[in-house]
Amino acid sequence: MQIFLTLGVVVIALILFITEVFPADTTAIIVAITLMLLGLVTPDEGIAGFGNSATITVMAMFILSAGITRSGALQMVRDWLVKWGGKNASQQILVMGLIVGPITAFINNTAVVAMFLPMVEEWSKKRNISPSKLLMPLSFVTVLGGMITVVGTSTNILASGMSKKLGYGEFSLFQFSALGILTFILGLAYLVIVAPRLLPNRKPPASSLINEDYELEDYVSEVIITPRSSLVGKTLRESKIQRKFDLDVLEIIHNDTHFPQPLADKILSVGDILLVRGKRQDLLNIKDEQGIEILPDVKFGNKALETEMSSGEEKAAEILIMSNSRLIGSTLKELRFRQRYNATVLAIRRGEELVRERLGKVPLKFGDVLLIQGPKQSFIGLQTTREMLVLEERDIETLRQDKAWISLVIIIGVILLAAFDVLDILVSSLAGVVAMILTRCLKPGEIYGSVRWDVIFLLAGLIPLGTAMDKSGATQWLANNLIQLGGNLSGYWILTFFVLITSLLTEILSNNATVVLMIPIAVKVAETLNYNPYAFMFAVTFAASNSFMTPIGYQTNTMVYTPGGYRFLDFTRVGAPLNLLMYIFVPLIIQWLYGIQLASHP
Repeated sequence: MQIFLTLGVVVIALILFITEVFPADTTAIIVAITLMLLGLVTPDEGIAGFGNSATITVMAMFILSAGITRSGALQMVRDWLVKWGGKNASQQILVMGLIVGPITAFINNTAVVAMFLPMVEEWSKKRNISPSKLLMPLSFVTVLGGMITVVGTSTNILASGMSKKLGYGEFSLFQFSALGILTFILGLAYLVIVAPRLLPNRKPPASSLINEDYELEDYVSEVIITPRSSLVGKTLRESKIQRKFDLDVLEIIHNDTHFPQPLADKILSVGDILLVRGKRQDLLNIKDEQGIEILPDVKFGNKALETEMSSGEEKAAEILIMSNSRLIGSTLKELRFRQRYNATVLAIRRGEELVRERLGKVPLKFGDVLLIQGPKQSFIGLQTTREMLVLEERDIETLRQDKAWISLVIIIGVILLAAFDVLDILVSSLAGVVAMILTRCLKPGEIYGSVRWDVIFLLAGLIPLGTAMDKSGATQWLANNLIQLGGNLSGYWILTFFVLITSLLTEILSNNATVVLMIPIAVKVAETLNYNPYAFMFAVTFAASNSFMTPIGYQTNTMVYTPGGYRFLDFTRVGAPLNLLMYIFVPLIIQWLYGIQLASHP
């Protein structure tokens, strides 16, 4: 009965993860609570994930990554990209991979992509190449680089914690680095030699014209207030035209003087020109009611519109909704976005979908790109938040450049203390967090905003599921059935099976959920058949993170999906061959490096 109940919870969890009825972290907490209600785990076991060493280590690494990015240490490599990048895609991908890959071995890969994405976009403009030729490789090399050390991804740290729980001890910092380096070289070679022929040109080279990317000619117009207008003498707030109609006033021009946001209390006069976002048909409908005239279309050529929206103290730019953003699930109206950030959303791009109507009623999602317009000062504020990423290089004043070398010394110290077993990685990473605060690389108040709480709650909620699988006997039952099905296969083919099934699962689940489910089963199979359990744990760990075939399989893929202008199947076309290489070579490399038959521990 306990096996039946536990597997039932697993099936329900799989359905919830796949259908995304709830965010992944919410699903994980629901799973943990369900296990406690059914008596499959004790209350202490149900909340043990919050105090698990893997969870705390992941939290500490998020904070250390924030210290590095806040100090601008990663900005130091910007000139290397420009200097050595060359003019062809293969050389550019090679240089980017050699720079970014080793960094993501020690820094959280979503933080690295967040820092490098604006740099790569700017670089593509300078080199006059499509950003879609570079952004997908950027994501892929961070995934590959993250597998070089245990702290490269939260999945690696969780796998290390699972190993300890199963009685094999935590992984050392460089325990599977040989495997990671070889797969990184293999993957980078594919991205340099083959990928440029498969990567699309979805965005025009040096595309900087807002109208060209977002087709705003029918949605951004200039209107003039006539003497008969009911708006004369009223403020925008009093007129209520923005509430009554699907309309946003971006700028008011009075006697050649441009008034930027906020505009709610500006009194309107005869002859004032309003730059507005709204359907042309809606403007025609309110034309007679409000007494306005739409200015001639000739004023709205690409360059005129671009200049109009980014003139003086005003600018327009794209922002990416990050995975830890509190904006996710809320609408612009609920957030009072214009009032909170002093900027107006002109359009929302979600993958291949472009939303330009009823923007205030669209619930925001991770990976959405918002085209916003507002005062330049507002963008400096947006650059300091970790919930949204402005897709342009950060202003120097938002970074603590005098702390760059200090933050680098701290992160190197954390790595060396763990590498030489002076301190456990948990202790050294927490000591690094304290050092970041004492040296003011991070302010105490910034710690909470730097942690990816969705990942922390996901880990904390999933760890009890592993406990329930073990206590109920579900893990052993599944392992026995797998052994019966593949009893005649060699160790190599059983290892390959785990790589394949894990790779498929991780495309529809989170990589952390996949590791929690698959590592205990893989270890039980290895123990029963007298195989090396480390080989099977490494196979599952690598397969869980090597997700390249969809834009939703890994968070860095989602981050570059919309900025690169990609279509869903672009990832399949470029990523599927890379996944196939991993299916073939990861088991072979593991067999060569560590052996599959039970031997001394690697």
